[in-house]
Amino acid sequence: MTTTPGRPLTGILWMIATGLCFIAVTAIVKFAAQDLPAAQAAFLRYLTGLVFLLPVARVLLRTRISRADLGLFAGRGFLHGIGVMLWFYAMTQIPIAEVTALNYLSPVYVTLGAALFLGERLALRRILAVVVALLGVLVILRPGFREVETGHLAMLGTAILFAGSFLSAKSLSGRHSASMVVAMLSVTVTICLAPFAFAQWVTPSLTDWGWMFVVAAFATAGHYTMTRAFAAAPVSVTQPITFLQMVWAVLLGWAVFDEPPDAFVVLGAATIIASVSFIAWREAKLRREVTPHHVAMKQ
Repeated sequence: MTTTPGRPLTGILWMIATGLCFIAVTAIVKFAAQDLPAAQAAFLRYLTGLVFLLPVARVLLRTRISRADLGLFAGRGFLHGIGVMLWFYAMTQIPIAEVTALNYLSPVYVTLGAALFLGERLALRRILAVVVALLGVLVILRPGFREVETGHLAMLGTAILFAGSFLSAKSLSGRHSASMVVAMLSVTVTICLAPFAFAQWVTPSLTDWGWMFVVAAFATAGHYTMTRAFAAAPVSVTQPITFLQMVWAVLLGWAVFDEPPDAFVVLGAATIIASVSFIAWREAKLRREVTPHHVAMKQ
């Protein structure tokens, strides 16, 4: 039986929708989370987002999970939770465009992590792509020519932690459904963030609760549309579309938050995105080369 042919245009449209959802998350956090501690804002976002698990809660509760995988789920939740907390902090400290640009580093760290911890081969071309991405970071930060703020350091940490979360998910996804992996992330991140949030708790208003629920809704929608994009077209097609998030971040920061465009940030982001797109293209090409034709044609 043949597979359904790829639908690149559909995949691109789903990825554009993904970018709009995630840039909406960024804008709302930038606007509404300034008066809340970063840990508490992140906690409220994940706590309110648990409502989206209700339709599948019964199925998930009946799923048996080994002790080893429970530990891996918990470890992933911790990594992702700290990463989210740092991301919320960075949003209050540095321009949206710089947060968005540095967030593109996660796939680069995933490439390094897969070689170091999962035994994947790191070919010379991929090494060069990683070096190019790191040069893009230097263009953005320009150490010695401008002050590197705590928000920049937070985003560098965020990218590393999100990469660790992704690598954990890659291992778990071989044994559990996507819905289980996503649901356990929501639950474990909420638990991880709770002590940090209560340590500096500020009584949130109804408006704060409302905004964080809207953030959770857009984030959930973004993960859904991203999944649809990956199902419709190869990553090598959809990955370059993420560059639009950088365009929207620059325009949003300029028009709404009085953050003028920075040519060095745009150049550095373009350098990182080019590197990530090359890595995605190479992985897709190698996957096609190592997959026998008769296997590739099976459903």
